[in-house]
Amino acid sequence: MKHKYLPLLIVAAFAGISSTAQASGYRFGSQSVSAQGTADASGAEAADASTIFYNPAGLSRLEGTQFVGGGTIVVPHSTYQDTGSQQFWQGKRTPFTATKDYAPDAVVAPALYASKKINDQWTVGAGLFVPYGAKLDYGNDWHGRYAITNIKLEAIALNPSVSFKLDQHHSFGFGVTAEYMKAELGQGVDVPGTVAFLGEKAPAASTAFLGNILKTQGMAAFVSARTALQGQINDGHASMDGHDWGFGFNLGYLYQLNEGTRFGIAYRSSISHQLKGSTIWDFSQVTSNPAVNAFIAKASNKVNSKALVELRTPETLSVNAFHQMDDRWALMGDVTWTRTSRLENLDIQFPPTAEGAERIRQNWKDTYRVSLGTNYKYSENLLLRAGIAHDQAPVRSAELRHPALPDSDRMQYSIGANWKLNANSSIDLAYSYIDFKDAAVNYTNDCSPVKTGCTGNGETTKGLFKTRMQLIGLAYNYKF
Repeated sequence: MKHKYLPLLIVAAFAGISSTAQASGYRFGSQSVSAQGTADASGAEAADASTIFYNPAGLSRLEGTQFVGGGTIVVPHSTYQDTGSQQFWQGKRTPFTATKDYAPDAVVAPALYASKKINDQWTVGAGLFVPYGAKLDYGNDWHGRYAITNIKLEAIALNPSVSFKLDQHHSFGFGVTAEYMKAELGQGVDVPGTVAFLGEKAPAASTAFLGNILKTQGMAAFVSARTALQGQINDGHASMDGHDWGFGFNLGYLYQLNEGTRFGIAYRSSISHQLKGSTIWDFSQVTSNPAVNAFIAKASNKVNSKALVELRTPETLSVNAFHQMDDRWALMGDVTWTRTSRLENLDIQFPPTAEGAERIRQNWKDTYRVSLGTNYKYSENLLLRAGIAHDQAPVRSAELRHPALPDSDRMQYSIGANWKLNANSSIDLAYSYIDFKDAAVNYTNDCSPVKTGCTGNGETTKGLFKTRMQLIGLAYNYKF
């Protein structure tokens, strides 16, 4: 009775989707409250030290020593409607239920930036921000539990940077990024389907399994095991965790046409990760008989082991512009291209076991994000902001969309304000509403528990996700 179960490390496979705030995927909040107010259209504005993230060349516009500290509260609202999810084989199993409150009520994405002007040409700075993240908990009895039950992804990036001002027109920026990623994932193990399949298609294997219990444990254990397997059989469960450091760089160029007009271009490199962790298998709740559960665990040939996913995050290229129309109005825009097509099929390995890898089918496409924003100087102490953006999702179709990432194209609508407290300090506020296009899921795992050479539950998750999101940002700025 040799089983193949799925510890699906989707969290690792998808970890590098969104290496910037402009990319869809596991985008997490915003890296700057001031930029959020314009829907991240302000890459060429360089309003504060958060330009380190969007375009490090903008550091050349900052005077003295500046500090920005704040964060964005992310308030998601998501629903799922199942339209026909299936398991690879029907057996005695706990009935599926609808998902309820699988997204958190709110999460916070903090960000810290600082800059210091060394002289007329050189400015240095550093940023600490959350580039991406995810937290979903579907529960252990929802329709797609053999694909995923829960996922948690946390990442933090440190980005020291420097800028050089060649003359009044040309500025250049460079930064390095140290990125730490931590992930956890849980998933159901389709024991009921496997037992049903073997009972119908391979009865000799079931007989041999019970015969082994009779031989090693005696008649009482044999009768107990047979009764248990003929009754209600529950799922097993797989869980994993992993972490890794990765390193990359970012470049920026800013062209100052005149005092009120400038253009920028920024590049953020891919980052290579080897997410290493462990996989834990739990069969303790399959039946009410601990001895039977122990035999099932042993027969599955599953042992707690290491896990490894090698990946590279997609690079991004942004082009942006800023124009001060008059004393009150300013317009700005940004177009960002993200090379998500490099994330094709991902093989998840389980060294040092002989277990076949799990292949995640993605075949993603490159994406664009287009944003437009404006500033309005209401008074000497109050600056108002607004912006709109369209963000493409990398997912090509419902057949390549997994419930770990029910992503889709989205529209972002933002407003914001900067309020000067005094000559040296100010507060930024921002609110965004993000409307996701309804996301159909029809993802089938090509590997089932009875196939050899690969790992998989063979499930099909079919349904419809509807997602809306609100972002509420607050930051404090201080100039020395």
